[in-house]
Amino acid sequence: MEITCYAESKDGIHWIKPNLGLFQVNGSSENNVILMNAAPVTHNFCPLLDTKPGVDPNQRFKALGGTEKSGLIAYVSADGTQWEKLQEEPVFSKGQFDSQNVSFWSESEQCYLCYFRTWTDGGYKGFRTVSRTTSKDFVQWTDPVKMSFGDTPYEHLYTSQTHSYFRAPHIYIAIAARFMPGRQVLTEEQALSLDVNPKYFKDCSDVIFMTSRGGSRYDRIFMESFIRPNIGLQNWVSRSNYPALNVVQTGPAEMSVYVQQNYAQPSAYLRRYSMRLDGFASVSAPYKGGEMVTKSFTFSGEKLHLNFATSAAGEIRVEIQDADGRPIPGYSLDDSQTLIGNEIDKIIAWKNSEDVSKLSGKSIRLRFVMKDADLYSMWFK
Repeated sequence: MEITCYAESKDGIHWIKPNLGLFQVNGSSENNVILMNAAPVTHNFCPLLDTKPGVDPNQRFKALGGTEKSGLIAYVSADGTQWEKLQEEPVFSKGQFDSQNVSFWSESEQCYLCYFRTWTDGGYKGFRTVSRTTSKDFVQWTDPVKMSFGDTPYEHLYTSQTHSYFRAPHIYIAIAARFMPGRQVLTEEQALSLDVNPKYFKDCSDVIFMTSRGGSRYDRIFMESFIRPNIGLQNWVSRSNYPALNVVQTGPAEMSVYVQQNYAQPSAYLRRYSMRLDGFASVSAPYKGGEMVTKSFTFSGEKLHLNFATSAAGEIRVEIQDADGRPIPGYSLDDSQTLIGNEIDKIIAWKNSEDVSKLSGKSIRLRFVMKDADLYSMWFK
């Protein structure tokens, strides 16, 4: 029997399983079960906190779950623990859904998005992949569109875990599970010693990182693994290393992602991995130095903020150029403050002035000259 359970945390680090008393399991209601006797929804039940302005408080939480046979069935809840069907009929049926199907309200696109399981060759043929559908009301959904991945080879993506990044909601982060069918590491004897379910040790998997800014395209700049399987044979089994949905802030300068470990074993659990805010990737310069020039863009705001880190010997300087690459007087490299340190939010100055408001709305480029440094993110405010 499949059931869905609930745990909660105030900081994303320390977790409790509250006694909810909603369902009886083995003759006792002292448990944290929030959904049972609801197959096949419980197989991949995936809740979201609805951030749409003006949402009905009784539907503050929403969820999707189901299979190809049942379609995706929508549930709603006021508190995330007591759930009821939004309607009896499935809200969407055009997919295979044999995985976790994630949804959220998009602030930038002003609609609900659902990223769900399909296959590249239709049915259950080819590669496991991701398609997308949109909705204004969580009931009527558009025809599915397959996601593209640029000029990269197909790989089996078991879960996409696509969600809006809490520090930049117009950017969608996908901490996806890459599945390598038939890529076996454990021997029969090793699997037996770990007490792995015999159906689940002849493959392996890891975590990859993708982004999207809406539409039907993922950006797969990084083909390398984002989180490799942990040390120990128990993490080189089928469907281990699958990430949970969402990256969450767990400290003033820290965010975390949760990854399943030791799949199909008695010791299965979730491990927390932490990184600095915006620390998915960086523009990195070696000790000998280097530079980066952005494409032309326009901005609104008064000051330029950077999330960066240097060594004690390293540094970053910033030049603002016009669209043709000419330094703008007062914002040249020679005018720039030399940045040394490790900060999440640093306002940049030129000749002791931080104000860039007179350039707002104009087409500019940014030139970063760096030595032994990492640039994680930048924004105007």
